[in-house]
Amino acid sequence: MKLVSWNVNGLRAVVKKGFEDIFASFNADVFALQETKLQEGQIDLELPGYHDFWSYAERKGYSGTAVFSREEPRQVLHGLGVPELDTEGRICALEFPQFWFVDVYTPNAQNELARIDHRMAWDDAFRRFCKGLEAGKVPAGADAAEAKPVVMCGDFNVAHHEIDLKNPGPNRGNAGFSDEEREKFTNLVDAGFVDTFRALYPEATGAYSWWSYRFNARKNNAGWRIDYFLVSEALRDKVEEACIHSDVMGSDHCPVSLELAV
Repeated sequence: MKLVSWNVNGLRAVVKKGFEDIFASFNADVFALQETKLQEGQIDLELPGYHDFWSYAERKGYSGTAVFSREEPRQVLHGLGVPELDTEGRICALEFPQFWFVDVYTPNAQNELARIDHRMAWDDAFRRFCKGLEAGKVPAGADAAEAKPVVMCGDFNVAHHEIDLKNPGPNRGNAGFSDEEREKFTNLVDAGFVDTFRALYPEATGAYSWWSYRFNARKNNAGWRIDYFLVSEALRDKVEEACIHSDVMGSDHCPVSLELAV
């Protein structure tokens, strides 16, 4: 099974840059997007053979997630079940027979960590949400679900270790590389979720998924790895490949992918 995730930084803009051809070239079983920046009805996108599911932010032109799946899921969740955290369309979770698939666009802590408290609350709630899905516990109002592993992907807005960004020294303490955010990601891993790329390539350097639009960052590969696929420990041995597709243009992020033997 091939799974793909991409922060498109505005889907309408990326559609004008060949999104449909890029989408087709991956031939994915499930394709997740973050930062769609859409409201319902603002795009006419036909992807034959796929079911589509959208989570929208209340604020127009902001955030948003979407998932395209060949297989119709048993149910779809559009939030964590925490009202104060569920207004920005940051979760689109699909239940399949084998696992839960969770597409996430984690809040940015912003300059000078202005939104760090919100970010910390999100990280804790997201970890509880995913552990709950593993145990068969779903938010109020959702259909009953059995215990099963979780596959999560998306823009987690944090470079976990120094190897995950080009310039760790000058960025220490900044949004995306603060001690607080890195610790919360460690907590997620310690809760039983495997960073699939690092599991396969623990020493790989220069492997980034996001580059600033400034200072020729992408040309110079001065990037950050902040887009991930993580899986429940029960799926570790099912991971066949995890890739970062830095050759794919159209956004300030590139797609990342996972191949699972399920």
